[in-house]
Amino acid sequence: MEHSFLLACFIFLSAAVIVVPFAKATGLGSVLGYLLAGIIIGPYGLRLVTDPETILHFSEFGVVMMLFLIGLELQVRELWSMRNKLFGLGLPQVLITAMVLAIIGYLASMPWQSAVIMGLGLALSSTAIVLKIIEERGIMATNTGRSAFSVLLLQDIAVIPILAIIPLLALPELAGHTPADDGHGAAAATEGGWQVAAKTALVFATMYLSGRYLLRPVMRFIAKSGVREIFTALSLLLVVAAALLMEWINVSAALGAFMVGMILADSEYRHELESDIEPFKGLLLGLFFISVGMSIEFSVLLNNPLLIASMVAGLAIIKLVILWGLGTIFRFHIADRMLFAIILAQGGEFGFVLFQFATASGALLPEHADLLNVTVAISMVITPILILIYDRLLAPKMVRDTQAEREPDDISVRNRVIVLGYGRFGQIVTRLITAQGFEATLIDHDAEQIDLVKRFDTKVFFGDARRADLLAAAGAREAQILIIAIHNPNTVTEIAAMVKKHFPHITILARARDRNHAHELLDVGVKDFVRDTFHSGLQLGIKALVALGYEEHRAHRLAKTFARHDIKMLHEAYEIKDDMEAMIGHARTAKELLAQVMESDLVDLDPANATNWTSEKNTNDIERENKARSQE
Repeated sequence: MEHSFLLACFIFLSAAVIVVPFAKATGLGSVLGYLLAGIIIGPYGLRLVTDPETILHFSEFGVVMMLFLIGLELQVRELWSMRNKLFGLGLPQVLITAMVLAIIGYLASMPWQSAVIMGLGLALSSTAIVLKIIEERGIMATNTGRSAFSVLLLQDIAVIPILAIIPLLALPELAGHTPADDGHGAAAATEGGWQVAAKTALVFATMYLSGRYLLRPVMRFIAKSGVREIFTALSLLLVVAAALLMEWINVSAALGAFMVGMILADSEYRHELESDIEPFKGLLLGLFFISVGMSIEFSVLLNNPLLIASMVAGLAIIKLVILWGLGTIFRFHIADRMLFAIILAQGGEFGFVLFQFATASGALLPEHADLLNVTVAISMVITPILILIYDRLLAPKMVRDTQAEREPDDISVRNRVIVLGYGRFGQIVTRLITAQGFEATLIDHDAEQIDLVKRFDTKVFFGDARRADLLAAAGAREAQILIIAIHNPNTVTEIAAMVKKHFPHITILARARDRNHAHELLDVGVKDFVRDTFHSGLQLGIKALVALGYEEHRAHRLAKTFARHDIKMLHEAYEIKDDMEAMIGHARTAKELLAQVMESDLVDLDPANATNWTSEKNTNDIERENKARSQE
């Protein structure tokens, strides 16, 4: 038994290590890599593992942990702020999708009870896949990410009433002939609706009160003990307990874990819990995706290839249309609308649970359940492929189409300053200038951003700043300063080179992404630039020095010295940027010189600069700073 377990671990880890990095490197994404690894080692591949069901049930715990971590990041007030999307996006998506699919199933000669269950089960999306995609793309804080999460959360909540009504939809011809189950589904089928409701209310109330008044003292006591592994054990215990309670009332374990996480979201131990659970979540999620790939019944697929293909395509198209329509109602940008629709267009892992429960309850024929399970699994597999198509083909075209469908504005104003790009960076620059009474001509190529700032009575002209004729129409020949505040470094360099050629008199002030981009700007003749995060990093460094015991005026002085040295080194590095060996040697020398310069500035006060500060450095300051430096 031990040998078999170790061998299984070796197979799973080997498949993940070999296939997933390759899939990631080729742009397919880690999710598709895990799914392909499962197909390769599964019963219909190399047959290295032939029992995916056990692995699937175990690995579903990764989804539970993921929802627990999301709950930790989402407090109750934030959930309340999402109510419009929960009920405006999530609820219509489930109801409309279920209704359309149920009608199609009924027209295809399914019993109406089974058609309803099919519609409800296929209306759900994959929490694991969608959240993994959101995490990889870093879009949870965006409108698309939050909207997709709202739909997923509503779907998890919807599992509760769906499970409750399935026994009521049992087929008369299957009464007394339902397949044997593990007892869990059978017990649920015999319970009345009021019993389910009572148990659900009792469990949720218990979870809330325990999390509010019992768990925090316990966590405080364990934290004081200083035994780190016990706190990790407590973290896992909380997730397991939530899953068991949800299983008792026949509710999604992931939803229970999410609720526990949300109850503890304002706890002082939330970050500790998150760091303890994160490694387990990642490993189990990978295992879950592998087991989904293994569980695809290729025998069912080979016996009904056209039917399965049409079911998968039909499911994806129906969901895409409905989600696209909801995104349109909520006025999503066209590219965001398509991404929102694609990432939710598949079936979900809870569909497996619902179809199994429906079969055990006599509400779904086994042959129908097999077809639906394969449809869900394949729809999950193709989702990363659809994402890849979106990124490579659809998104760039949508951006171009959005820009092309609007003609550039007629710019008739003439100002000394022209600002290209009115995002966060450009807004800060413009506000400083206009506060001193200077007018600026603002140009941006993002129609959505222009419409947004228009609400704040700010006039921004639409146009592509890479066009010399547009800048000429904006008064570039008469302007004194051109500020390029655009985020894309390639666009910044392209515009700078064009302006240097057509409007050589104008002073260019540019936004640089990093040191390499600064060198590119120097190549095209731009000498005045600011790196994106340089000054904000300096400000944070000043606060760090103050927190370490330095006087504030000394911290500012050291930051100025550092900035002068860094800028000097940047220009020196530019002279040798094509010689890698020289660049490496220069970087080492620059580091040593920086230490000498900072040490010199710390010891020797420059009388010429002393008047710039409100107070002088005294003996106590020196002792405090020396103490802080000795503790570094």
